[in-house]
Amino acid sequence: MPDFWEERLRAALGVEAVGADGPRSVADVDPGQWHEAVRACRDELGCDFFDWLSAVDEGPAGPESGDAPSGPHRFRIVAHLWSVADRRGVLLRALLAEGAIASVTDLYPGADWHERETHEMFGVDFPGHPDLKPLLLTPEFEGHPLRKDFVLASRVVKPWPGAKEPGEGGRTHGPQDSPRGGAARKRAPKRPPGVPEHWIQPDPPAAAGATEPGPPSQASEPGAPTPAGATRPEPTEPPADPRTRRPDAS
Repeated sequence: MPDFWEERLRAALGVEAVGADGPRSVADVDPGQWHEAVRACRDELGCDFFDWLSAVDEGPAGPESGDAPSGPHRFRIVAHLWSVADRRGVLLRALLAEGAIASVTDLYPGADWHERETHEMFGVDFPGHPDLKPLLLTPEFEGHPLRKDFVLASRVVKPWPGAKEPGEGGRTHGPQDSPRGGAARKRAPKRPPGVPEHWIQPDPPAAAGATEPGPPSQASEPGAPTPAGATRPEPTEPPADPRTRRPDAS
């Protein structure tokens, strides 16, 4: 049975390859056709609900020779649009070789904040956006924290165990390394940062005079001989039952 939604999507976007992810269809378009593709999803497919827009840092394109990747970063712009009437959606994607793609705020006003966040987190520009001012970060913040080339200051000023970058082979740094070059020793547990020392309770010491339970002594067994120098305890009578006590008994 043909999927008429995907047939309509191919006709609206002019693409051949369309994937599927449940009720969503996945389509890749050229970055230069981004604005027109979003408009076609809204007007021809009836995608009246704008869900979200974001980006993925795909890193620089690696050369065929197998050397280290070089060149400008590539960003995959992703938008999720939904048709309330058909209960079907479109995951629209475009791969950028440069960090700019047309804004769709004129088609979906709700894309305003999504494009602002993508701009400050990845550095992607959206020509046509009314105001790409910071949404989450302070104006004096430098850099784009979700890019793969963003330097994490905490990894620079503080030695961390394990590999910092891909290809380091899980090398460890610091006193936890084995002095013989073997496997690293297990680090002693440390107090969590910010927890006062007096909050950490040491292991409770063993009670004074407490001994491990052992086998019963021979003197406690019925019929066992009394050791030399020891006295056998006098037997005690159980208390009398008041129901059987004589009336003249005091």
